[in-house]
Amino acid sequence: MNITLLKGLIACVPATLWLLWSAAGFFRGRTVWSVLQLLGAGCLLMVVITHICEALQLLPWMHWGAEHSVDHYLDLSSAVLGVMLLPLGYLCQRRRTRRFPFN
Repeated sequence: MNITLLKGLIACVPATLWLLWSAAGFFRGRTVWSVLQLLGAGCLLMVVITHICEALQLLPWMHWGAEHSVDHYLDLSSAVLGVMLLPLGYLCQRRRTRRFPFN
C-alpha cells in the first residue's frame, strides 16, 4: 500500500468527524461562526481528499505531485483556509455561548 494513501485514509477519520460535528453545530444554531467552522472543516477534508486522489492517481490531468499543478494550489489553499477558519469559528462560537457565573 502506498504511504500517501495510508496517511490519507488515516486522516480521513478525524476530518470527517470534524465535518460532521461542525455540521451538527451549524444546524443547531445557524450563526456566522458556525458557518466559518463548517467551511474550515470542509477545507480540511478537501486536503485529505486531494491526498487520497494523489495516491490513487485519480484525475491524471491534474498532474498530481507536480510543483506548479492544480493539485498543489488546491491542497495548499484548502489547508491554509482550513487551519484558519476551523479554529476561528470554534473559538468565536465558544466565546459567544459562554455563560458567566455571576450574571
